[in-house]
Amino acid sequence: MTWIMIGSAIWLGLLTAISPCPLATNIAAISFIGRQVGNRKGVLLSGLLYTLGRTLAYVALGFLITAGLMATAEVSRFLQKYLNEILGPVLILLGMVLLGWIGAGLSMNLAGEGVQKKVASGSALWSVLLGILFALSFCPVSAGLFFAGLIPLSIKAESRLLLPVLYGVGTAVPVICFAFLVAFSTEYVGKVFNRLTQVEKWVRIIAGVLFILAGIYYCLTHVYEIRFFG
Repeated sequence: MTWIMIGSAIWLGLLTAISPCPLATNIAAISFIGRQVGNRKGVLLSGLLYTLGRTLAYVALGFLITAGLMATAEVSRFLQKYLNEILGPVLILLGMVLLGWIGAGLSMNLAGEGVQKKVASGSALWSVLLGILFALSFCPVSAGLFFAGLIPLSIKAESRLLLPVLYGVGTAVPVICFAFLVAFSTEYVGKVFNRLTQVEKWVRIIAGVLFILAGIYYCLTHVYEIRFFG
C-alpha cells in the first residue's frame, strides 16, 4: 500500500463530507442536536457521537464489501486480473457523477422524522444511530465516491479495514468542525456553510475532471495497452 492510496482514501472521505447532500445533512443534524441539548458539552458530545456513527457505518460497510469480494477465490482472482481494466470506466463514471452529468436529483433518506425526534428527546447516544442512518442515506455523489472510489481502491490495495477507516476519518473532519461551530459560534455556521458551498463546487469540478482523465488513462493503458512512458 502506498501513501498515494492512503491520501486518496482520506481525500475521498473529505470530498464526501463537503458534497452538497452530505454537507447539508450534517449541518442540519448537528444544528438540530445543538438546539435541543442546550449546553456546549452536550452539543460537542452529540456532535462527536453523530460523527462516530457516520464513521462506523462507512467502515463497517466498506469492510464487509471489501472482505466479501476478497474472500471469494473466484471473485478475488477475477478482480486481481481485471481490476485495472474495470477501474478506467468506473473512474470516468465517477467523474461524470461529480460533474453532475448523471444521477442528479436522486437521493435516499433512512433517517425518518421518528428517529430525529428520539434524538431530540432522548439520550445523546441516539446521535450515533442518526449518524449511521444519515451515512447510509446515499445520494449520487456520496454513493459514487464510496462504491466507485473507495471500494475499488480498497480492493486494489487489499485493505479491508485501514482504507475504510481513513475514509471514515476524512468524512468526520468537517462534521467535527461544524459541531464546534454550533457549540461555540453558532452565528458563523451560515457563513462557513456558504463559503464551503462555493469551495465545494470548484473542488468537485476539479476532482471530476481529474477522475475522468485518470479513467481515460487507465482505459488507454490497461484496455488498449497503449504505453505512454517507456
